Amino acid sequence: GIVGLGDVCAVKAGPAFYKANGSELVAVMRRTPGAATAWVENNLPPDVKLHCQGYDNLDTMLARKDGIDAVYIATPPGAHLEIAQKVAAAGIPAYIEKPVGRCGAETHQIAKLFEEKGLSLFTAYVSRAYERTATIRRL
Repeated sequence: GIVGLGDVCAVKAGPAFYKANGSELVAVMRRTPGAATAWVENNLPPDVKLHCQGYDNLDTMLARKDGIDAVYIATPPGAHLEIAQKVAAAGIPAYIEKPVGRCGAETHQIAKLFEEKGLSLFTAYVSRAYERTATIRRL
């Protein structure tokens, strides 16, 4: 699932969640009523739309009966802690857009939430200086 549906989700990160082998995008969430459903309609291919539901409530999304394997938190950093607390409490690994927290202490607090539950936590960070990034540009 994805929480926060700005441009980064439509263009950069979102497509990877339904294009990668073995991955399926089943849920997206944005607090504005109707915005997540509209995002599904406007940004996903027809075959993906069939299996992806839009939510305006995080608790409802996390409580899906069929479950969610991981959550990408792509909101502004000020919302990361509150969302991460709910995702970790639901027992779901997370991939959080950088910066993870608003300061070092908040980042440590978020990391500790997942560590204490034995859950994976990843930072969405790609450097233009990485050799693999340069290779992709050349291709």
